Amino acid sequence: MKKYWIWTILITAVLCAAGWMYWRAKSPTADGVVYKPFRVRRGDIEMTVRATGGVEPQNRVEIKPPIGGRIEDMRVREGDVVRKGDIVAWMSSTERAALLDAARIKGPEEVARWAQMYKPAPLVAPIDGMIIARKVEPGQSVTSADAVLVMSDRLIVKAQVDETDIGSVKVRQEATIVLDAYPQQSIDGIVDHIAYEAETVNNVTIYSVDVLPDEIPAFMRSGMTANVTFVIDRREDALWVPAEAVHETNGEKWVMRADSAGSPESDREKPHVPVETGLSDGKRTEILSGLAEGDKILVGGLRMPDSRSPAPSNPFSPFGQRRPRS
Repeated sequence: MKKYWIWTILITAVLCAAGWMYWRAKSPTADGVVYKPFRVRRGDIEMTVRATGGVEPQNRVEIKPPIGGRIEDMRVREGDVVRKGDIVAWMSSTERAALLDAARIKGPEEVARWAQMYKPAPLVAPIDGMIIARKVEPGQSVTSADAVLVMSDRLIVKAQVDETDIGSVKVRQEATIVLDAYPQQSIDGIVDHIAYEAETVNNVTIYSVDVLPDEIPAFMRSGMTANVTFVIDRREDALWVPAEAVHETNGEKWVMRADSAGSPESDREKPHVPVETGLSDGKRTEILSGLAEGDKILVGGLRMPDSRSPAPSNPFSPFGQRRPRS
């Protein structure tokens, strides 16, 4: 009986040790973090602020007739570019239109005589720009309150920037515009104006920011929805590491260096390398000093369960190891 109990204790101890080693191998670390090696590299880092907005005319001008009457001729269409002072339409006053209509009863000669005596009035473009809307057609009666044509000197994007980000946006700052209608086309722009008065949209305080495209593409239209990315700062060919690799303790920043095999060392042997950081975009962090290109460090992260691999099972279970269902 004594030998039986000795062998029982020994077998139990061996099984416990094997079980502990099995679970230790399956566990990333004691705190649930798995470390992966990463070599310090160079690349561009760009810190940005994103906002949504819409395409609008920078200066929208409606051309209205000075008197009531009838449009006789429209000389422009939507999309036409005109110069200030160009004649865009001809119209007859109410009296001239009535005289011409009455003269048509007597024949074309009578119409020509009255048309020569009473000239039509021109409508001229008040600014240089593009015709973005044609409201009436020839033969249509209008009043002095009706807009015959709508002009724009140029199209801009009016972005809505949250008050938490507005401090990072400056006039003359670079920006990139992407229209929802053309997501593959990127348009370079620049910040032209930042509103001085805030607006509240859905209980969020926002500021309106005017962004001027460097070149207005032919497919850009007023009313389109746009996504604007403001470039706050940029570093080219910067030394960088993943942002999660940088730790901070008592105001000092550091990273963990990997051993020569590229595997994490024990907690006691992990050297903490002090570093000085620069720009960070949330994914990449610039390293100013403390590391060199090619240095191998450790990047920690939580291990996600793999649905393709079987879940770990209890080695002492009488049912044995679990197998994935086929």
